[in-house]
Amino acid sequence: MNDTPGWASPGSAPSDGHDGAGVPRPASPGDATGPAPQWSRDQPPAGQWQPPTGAGHDVPPPPPAPAHGAPGPGMPPHGHWGPPPAAKPGVIALRPLTLGDILDGAVTTMRRYWQTVLAITITVAVVAQVAEILAQRYLVPAPVPVNPDASPAEQLSQSLESLKTSLISMGPAYVILIAAGVFTSALLTVVVSRAVLGRPVTLGEAWREARPRLLQLLGMTLLILLGTVVVMTVGLLPGMLLGGGAGGFLAFIGGTCAFGAVIWLTITLALASPALMLERQGIVKALKRSAKLVQGAWWRIFGIMILTQLLVFLFTMIVGIPFLILGIAVSGDGLSGFLDGTVAETSWPFLIVSGIGGVITGALTYPLTAGVTALLYVDQRIRREALDLELARAAGLPGYGG
Repeated sequence: MNDTPGWASPGSAPSDGHDGAGVPRPASPGDATGPAPQWSRDQPPAGQWQPPTGAGHDVPPPPPAPAHGAPGPGMPPHGHWGPPPAAKPGVIALRPLTLGDILDGAVTTMRRYWQTVLAITITVAVVAQVAEILAQRYLVPAPVPVNPDASPAEQLSQSLESLKTSLISMGPAYVILIAAGVFTSALLTVVVSRAVLGRPVTLGEAWREARPRLLQLLGMTLLILLGTVVVMTVGLLPGMLLGGGAGGFLAFIGGTCAFGAVIWLTITLALASPALMLERQGIVKALKRSAKLVQGAWWRIFGIMILTQLLVFLFTMIVGIPFLILGIAVSGDGLSGFLDGTVAETSWPFLIVSGIGGVITGALTYPLTAGVTALLYVDQRIRREALDLELARAAGLPGYGG
């Protein structure tokens, strides 16, 4: 099946193999291929013809000519042919979706079902931010300062130790981010699936629908994460073991190739989450379904995912930077401490203010990413498997059967 169905305008160019050569046409007076038509000399007087009449049934007069620019009788609106309007029982039209349709559908879901969406995202964002604040306060080690008066070897050692500390500090936040993403993705996928049909859904209904598959979704997410770690390790390990200049060059080449492989794997398995939630399949089958749906549309899905993440990043910066500046101003030595590099990033005022900004950004960006992913899944199934017909029947639209 083609990825994008086409439309053919009636009355356009002839179809292949049908150029109209076999259709008889009257010969014109100057046609060299046949004689001119012989008209009879006895013709009726001009203007004496009357429309034929039946038994008691007069033929109605011809309709008046349409006004300039108005469609004539039997013509479609606006006086031109085009595709019939697609049914739209919910937040999207039941046809192959464009980028604008997908983004609009995600935003419309947030706006139309804002009570359920915000109940999910604010709860998850608050829990995630509290856990992250506690982890940064009590689990993250203090940063190692670099002494500018030390020898180059000592400065290098201090820099590596500081990098190690930074990576360790990112660990708890990354784990919390994964857990929050899994939970919101599960519940919001259910909300979007109902929104496509135009049916409301409460928080309790979304929870009952998503709860049986939360552990499967978490396991699949960890499996994908483990696969990306293995790919990066395989790419970097030979160069790291070799060492020296050649080892560094080999690690750079291997790391670049591994990073490309991780990007390819991430996009290929991007639709596994909605496949697992909506088709109620196992982890392996959901991964295979995602790979099948993405096949042939990898670059399109990659572009939409990148654009979505760019929008999320811009919104996070717009909302987060003011809270970051406010947190710096109310903690420690204020802005002067920030300029001197002595701001305590684990102080309570800084963590609380920045956490409020994190709750706001998370509550508004979680629905966008989850909605785009779920609608991409719906779009690919419409293009490949005519899911729009099943959705129309499920929505109870007339003309699609029971």
